[in-house]
Amino acid sequence: MLATVGAGIAIEVYDLGIYATFSVFFASQFFASGDAGSDLISTLAVFAVGFVARPFGGLFFGWMADQVGRQPAMTLSVVTAAAGSLIIGVSPTATTIGIGAPIVLLLARLIQGFAQGGELPAAQTYLAEVSPASRRGRWSSLNYVSGSLGGLFATALGAVLATLLSRSDMVTFGWRIPFLLGGVLGLFGTVMRRRLDETPIFTSTATPGRRTSPWRQMCARPVLLLQVIGLTAGVTVAFYTWGAAVLPFAIEQRHTNPAAALWATAAATVPFAVSLPLWGAAADRVGRRPILLVSMISSAVLLFPLQGLIQGQAWQLFVAAAVATVLIGGTLSILPALFAELFPTGIRALGLAIPYSLTVAAFGGTAPYLQAYLGQHDATAAFYWWVIVLIAITVVTVVFSPETRSRELNAVGSAPARSAAHAPDGP
Repeated sequence: MLATVGAGIAIEVYDLGIYATFSVFFASQFFASGDAGSDLISTLAVFAVGFVARPFGGLFFGWMADQVGRQPAMTLSVVTAAAGSLIIGVSPTATTIGIGAPIVLLLARLIQGFAQGGELPAAQTYLAEVSPASRRGRWSSLNYVSGSLGGLFATALGAVLATLLSRSDMVTFGWRIPFLLGGVLGLFGTVMRRRLDETPIFTSTATPGRRTSPWRQMCARPVLLLQVIGLTAGVTVAFYTWGAAVLPFAIEQRHTNPAAALWATAAATVPFAVSLPLWGAAADRVGRRPILLVSMISSAVLLFPLQGLIQGQAWQLFVAAAVATVLIGGTLSILPALFAELFPTGIRALGLAIPYSLTVAAFGGTAPYLQAYLGQHDATAAFYWWVIVLIAITVVTVVFSPETRSRELNAVGSAPARSAAHAPDGP
């Protein structure tokens, strides 16, 4: 069951990872301006625009997860994402269809963004609802363990191809291989997800007449929606800075050898993945808030030193990315559990999906583009200050959020139940 849920999350992160990883190779195939830097910025702009579809996907798949079921929502999101990857993999280039090439790329990214907007909230909700209460943080960390494995596979595949193929071959046809593979993996994940059982908590609320309108429940909890935005803003921009933007930054702005940079970022994923369940277990023992504060404050304090460490050598990229992602992992690992503990069952997926997708689209999806654009205009420091401001918003949100470690997931969509031993603050 865990492997099946994780497979879809891994595929989502793989799709994002291969776009960011291979953008330096296929940018000129879709934007043939003759300026490699401009082509890359245009390609990363399409990456960012694809996130515009995430809130719509969150709305659709979140509603589907809360009204139809977690399992069918997760299944449909995987097959939709697979379609987007296949379209990119077979897309004609600008040499063949001119302006049609970037249009096809944009449409494919919108399809992917629509699917990804619902994938993570539905999967997070599913895992939180089937996990033992005392281990919810550890189990929920599997969302990002799976995601890190998907990102590792994407980067490692890029490293292998960049090692085996010349740069000319990578530009000509090598970049298509991971997208075609992503489509195949998505179809495999769809078959696996169709075999999942629905969560008992959702099933117990599925009797007609027992659940009230999700829109009414959401409107009654505006503070929770703002909490999701605040908790997500800092970690999403930090994650995309180190998980997606750092590779083109190291190659284009710090002139790191592409193959060596790919191997370095792939290797940095290993300590990140290992740290996630450890962070989750720590959050189950000491609480959500202390881990979130340690993770986000240290990420902000070390942002400038770690970015400054990257000066063209692969080992520098590895150290910086490994340290940064391990620190960020403290937040990523436990947010799925925290979000599930904040929301009642009737809006657990939709209530998370809408504000979460909007925040990721606004701050996470734009991070690679902003870093590349500001870097080209000698204003990289401005981007780092932007990241620190968003992390500060997350820190403030954590300070004013309740501790939810001992909160039980209710099955009726009312106020969250409280443990007699550890009664958390009210929302």
